[in-house]
Amino acid sequence: MSSSTQRWSRRAFLRGLGVTMALPWMESVPVWAEDGARGAGAGASEAPVRLGVLFSGNGYHSKEWWARGEGAGMELGQVLAPLHDFREKLLFIEGLYNAEALKGNIHSSQTGNLLSGAPLASGGEIRSGTSVDQVLAQQVGRGTRLPSLVLGCEKSNPSVHKNYSMLYSSHISWSSPTTPTPLELYPALAFDRMFKDEADRADRSVLDAVMSEAGDLRRRISLRDQHKLDEYLDSVREVEVRIERAGKRGELQGWRPTLSKPDRPRPADGIPQDIAEHMRLMCDLMVLAFQTDTTRLVTLKLNNDHSSLRFPHLGVDYMIHHLLSHSDTADWLKVNQFFTEQVAYIARRLQAVQEGERTALDNTLLLFCSSMLTGNHEAGRLPVVMVGGGGGRVRGGRVLNYREKPERQMCRLYLSIMDKFGVRPATFGDASLPLEEV
Repeated sequence: MSSSTQRWSRRAFLRGLGVTMALPWMESVPVWAEDGARGAGAGASEAPVRLGVLFSGNGYHSKEWWARGEGAGMELGQVLAPLHDFREKLLFIEGLYNAEALKGNIHSSQTGNLLSGAPLASGGEIRSGTSVDQVLAQQVGRGTRLPSLVLGCEKSNPSVHKNYSMLYSSHISWSSPTTPTPLELYPALAFDRMFKDEADRADRSVLDAVMSEAGDLRRRISLRDQHKLDEYLDSVREVEVRIERAGKRGELQGWRPTLSKPDRPRPADGIPQDIAEHMRLMCDLMVLAFQTDTTRLVTLKLNNDHSSLRFPHLGVDYMIHHLLSHSDTADWLKVNQFFTEQVAYIARRLQAVQEGERTALDNTLLLFCSSMLTGNHEAGRLPVVMVGGGGGRVRGGRVLNYREKPERQMCRLYLSIMDKFGVRPATFGDASLPLEEV
């Protein structure tokens, strides 16, 4: 069958021994649209809409989280300065809140229902609500290899704080009211989950396993898509090499011991790794997941609420993240900007990927949020920024202010986001109407 008439299922993959790799979106390869997998109005050969949720706990600098104006003339507070180049694709939303988060105590009860608006059980019991990313995964996730990918950079805290389980502070994605979606903390294992069928084949390169089939595909696509496929395969190889190097340095999962017994005293508790490299790898995996259509839904928890992370690479190693958040210091602002830089990095990578007439960023919604506005537990107004076009359905370069409006539930935003995917429940959490402006 000629390349001009051949149609590929969106579930078509490059396959090799023990390896399955989803195809990137290519304009010269028409595909059958999956039911509900592309969103309302999307044509069969259009790139899909994706959602990336990035969370950082404990809020931000109280005087530097703001935006004014519109379009290229938009002014941003210092926390959002790393997103300066994306002002025309940025939506700053002010004044939304989660009513249930105000009924419990601090931290756990402000985080465990951030993406669901559900009431939380106290007394150490675990009960929240299915989060918006997992509602979408249940509806549109069947069109991809993975329904969703849930990543994290700080391990879960199993303790109890002020009568609420700290698992609420450690998870924003919930597969059901009683099941927080398991976090993948290790880049190597996340990479294996994306591309490998058998975990015990970790010593084999993904690309080596699929190169024969990739060569067959390359001969059937346009020159432009050949270039895109080459870029995609190069990006897979780059991530493989970086993970391998990180493992050899003993920083991330995959390191191999060189001694049969310790030659030094027991180190302090925690994951012995470079947090900047860890976050950057997770950001690269999100981009790669979207670029390959392995999944269209990625949640990346950069840290916990009530976080214990330190930031020696910023020269801020004298205090953990949670304690640092209680004062508006220059170091707190520096840490805030470090988190925002992760969003900007993902946006820049997606912006560089052309998908027909739009870029991958134009086909993506990046939601950047926290459990509170400031480190002093202010949850009456939540910090919300979205970057990207949502498949041409979201107009950026705007500031939306809901502070004085009676219907300002955060769940209204989630109804708006689900609408971009063609998923339209009658209610979600405490909301029954989407935000019309979004």
